[in-house]
Amino acid sequence: MTAPLPGTAAPPRSAARFLSDRLDRLDAPVRRDVKRLLTVVALLPLLLLLGLRASRLPHGFGLPVLYGLSVLAGTVWLLYLAYSRYDDPAVRTLRARPADLDAFPRLPDRPRVSFLLAVRNERARIEDCVRSMAASDYPDLDIIVVDDASDDGTGELLEDLARRLPLTLIRLDANAGKKAALVRGCERADGDVLLFTDSDCVVAPDAVRRCVDALVRHPELGAVSGHCRAWNADAGLLARVQDVWYEGQFRVTKAAEAAVGSVCCVSGPLAAFRREAILNYLPAWAEDRFLGAPFRFATDRQLTGYVLGQAWRGRALKRRHGNSPFIRDQDFPELRWRVGYSRSARVWTQVPARPADFLRQQVRWKKSFVRNLFFTGGFMWRRGAAAAALFYGHALWVLAAPVLVVRHLLWAPLHLAGLVTVLYLCGVVLKGCVWGLAYRFDHPGDRAWRCRPLMSLLSCCVLAWLLPYALLTLRRDVWARSGS
Repeated sequence: MTAPLPGTAAPPRSAARFLSDRLDRLDAPVRRDVKRLLTVVALLPLLLLLGLRASRLPHGFGLPVLYGLSVLAGTVWLLYLAYSRYDDPAVRTLRARPADLDAFPRLPDRPRVSFLLAVRNERARIEDCVRSMAASDYPDLDIIVVDDASDDGTGELLEDLARRLPLTLIRLDANAGKKAALVRGCERADGDVLLFTDSDCVVAPDAVRRCVDALVRHPELGAVSGHCRAWNADAGLLARVQDVWYEGQFRVTKAAEAAVGSVCCVSGPLAAFRREAILNYLPAWAEDRFLGAPFRFATDRQLTGYVLGQAWRGRALKRRHGNSPFIRDQDFPELRWRVGYSRSARVWTQVPARPADFLRQQVRWKKSFVRNLFFTGGFMWRRGAAAAALFYGHALWVLAAPVLVVRHLLWAPLHLAGLVTVLYLCGVVLKGCVWGLAYRFDHPGDRAWRCRPLMSLLSCCVLAWLLPYALLTLRRDVWARSGS
C-alpha cells in the first residue's frame, strides 16, 4: 500500500502565486522588469543594512567583518536571482539562451525515459518508492531497479513487486556501491533521458513528465533537478527544520544557480539527465578515485560536474576509460551544457529524524563537498562570472565557517569578549529569519517558517565542526541509506 504523498492537497493561494498569476498576463519584457522591480523593493531593508555595514567597513576592517558583509551580500544576491531571474523550464521557455543553441541536439517530442533506482537494505520503505515510480503519468517509461546485494529481504520484496508492476529488476550478487549499481542499471537503459531517484523517496505522478518537458523545451539543458521536500516532516522538530531548510535550498539556492544555467548539484531524489550529456562519463563516475583511493561519495555532485565541465575535462576522462562500451559504442561530443532546476517537479525524501543519523548524513555531504570542490572548482570559473561567484562564494563560506565558529564561540568568550559572540549569533539568527520570511512568502499560513532560524543556529554551532572531521575520515564509506 503506497503512502499518501505529502502536500498533495491544494495549497492556499499564496502572495507568490497571486503575483505569478498576475505577471503571467503581462508580455515577457514587461513581466521581467516588473519582477526585478518587486524583488528589489522587497529586498530594500537588506540593501539598506548592507549599505550601512559597508559604510563602516573602513573603520572596523577585519576578516570577520568582511566575512559577515560577504554573507549578507551573497544572501541578497541569491534572493534577487531566485525571485527575479528564475523561470521554471518545465513551465516557460527560459529568457537566457546560449548563442550556439543549434549545437545542442534536440530531443524527440516524447523521448523514451529510463527511470533508475539503486537500493540496498531498504525493505521498510522501498515499496512506497517503487510504487511512486510506477505511478508516473509519463507514457514511455522504462523503470529499472538495481538491488545492490541486500541481505534484509529487500531483494525478495522487489521480486514480488516486479511480478506486479512494469519494472526490470537487476539483483547483484556482491555489494558494488551506489554508483556502480546505477551504472549496471544504465547498461540496460535505452532511454533518451536517464532519470534517477533515491530509495528513500517518493515522486509526484507528474514529476517525470515535468523534467522531460524542461529538457525537450530547452535542448541546451543537459540535466534538470527536481524540487525536494521532507516526506516525514511530522516526525519531530529535527525533521521539520530540515523540511524548511530543503525548501530554501531548492527554491532559492538552486533557483539562483538555474538563473545562470549552472546548478552545481542535480540532487539524487530527482535527477534527470540527457543521455548524450552523461553516458560517456559513467565509467569515470563509477570508478572515481580521490587521494589515491576509490571514492564512493559525491554521487550527485560529481555526476553533475561531468555535465557542467565536459567541455574542458570530458576528452581526458573519455581517454582514461576508452575501453568501456559506454564510450566505445557511441562517443558524444563535449558540449557546454547548461543545468537547470524545475520547481514544479516534486519529490519527497525521508530525512533523518534522529540526531545521530542526521550527523552521519551531514558528514557524507561534507565529504562530497570536498571531492566536488577539487573537481568542479577546477573549471567553474570558465562558466561565467555569475556562475563562478555563486560556486566559489559558497565554497568560501563553507571553508571559513569552522574558523569563524572557533573565533566567535570559543576564542571570544575565553578572552572576555562575550559581546562579539552575541553579535555573531544575532547575525546568524538574522540570516535565518530572512530565509524564513522567504519561506513564509511562498507558503502563507505555514508556521514552519519559524524553524529556519533554528537551522541557521544548528549550522553554525554544530554542522560547521563536521568539516574538519569529514576531512580526517574521507576514506571511510557506507552504502546503506537507512543506517546513515
